[in-house]
Amino acid sequence: MHGTKIIILNWNGEGHLARFLPGVVAAAPEGVGVVVADNGSTDGSLALLARDFPQVQVVRLDRNYGFAEGYNRALAQVEAEYFVLLNSDVETPAGWLEPLIETLERNPDIAAAAPKLLSAAEPGRFEYAGASGGFIDYLGYPFCRGRILRSIECDRGQYDDGRDVFWASGAAFCCRASVLRELGGFDAGFFAHMEEIDLCWRMQLAGYRVRIEPRSRVYHLGGGSLAQGSPSKVFYNHRNNLAMLYKCASPVQRSVVAIVRPVLDSCAALSYLMQGRPDYVRAVGRAWRDFLRAHKALAAKRRAVRGAVKGKPRGIYCGSIVLRYLLGRRRFGKLL
Repeated sequence: MHGTKIIILNWNGEGHLARFLPGVVAAAPEGVGVVVADNGSTDGSLALLARDFPQVQVVRLDRNYGFAEGYNRALAQVEAEYFVLLNSDVETPAGWLEPLIETLERNPDIAAAAPKLLSAAEPGRFEYAGASGGFIDYLGYPFCRGRILRSIECDRGQYDDGRDVFWASGAAFCCRASVLRELGGFDAGFFAHMEEIDLCWRMQLAGYRVRIEPRSRVYHLGGGSLAQGSPSKVFYNHRNNLAMLYKCASPVQRSVVAIVRPVLDSCAALSYLMQGRPDYVRAVGRAWRDFLRAHKALAAKRRAVRGAVKGKPRGIYCGSIVLRYLLGRRRFGKLL
């Protein structure tokens, strides 16, 4: 597997590195290098790496650039044919990487492949961030095989078939370095959250495929950067979702989104207010404010993305996943 590098982006994750990095190093096949890109940590991460992991290459960034730009800057300093992006809180059993590399080597039109993502806390359940492959509905709401909104299924092998998907989780993401560079990497304006969905959408528009390979499985702790209840997470998810749709959606889909999403996001804000979370309401408001302020820059990005379309994305659900969820259809297998 010469030419493959596992790259872990770290920010103040000393505890995660101490817990999970030994397993990553142990499970790395011969010839696969492990790199930790440090996003300006102020904890003991660098001292830990120097003391306990001399075999791991360290790329030092001068400050916290977030997930998107942090990876862009780090990957510019790493030479490889395949990049394996891995969160610092992921447990990797032996044999997890080989099926992903095999998938890319056998299929030149596949740009990215990802493992089945299970919970490190509850290994019998899927993990929220990616489960067994991601999809998106017509209004931009992401969901997965094994996770519909907040409803997470147990893994009983029901999604063990490899298949094309719309997006793969950035928690464990194996991709061709050439395609990543061809597309300009992650959108640095996202900072964090949904940048991998945006990249997968652009990969497909450029004529490539994205694949889930459940023969590979990893265990993700989750919540290592922003907790589920964080107003910042609400802000980034709303803002980046709007930006992604504006950049990548077809003219028809974008028109539908422009009419319906303001109503849905207003309903979400009202729901947050009724839950006694005014901080979430403010986060939604800031998301829309920043999205509208970025209109000129996003319009230029949209022209670049849509002006070079070569392929049609797979996995856009032509309906509302929120409506299906409210109607009680909370398992992927019952969507159709």
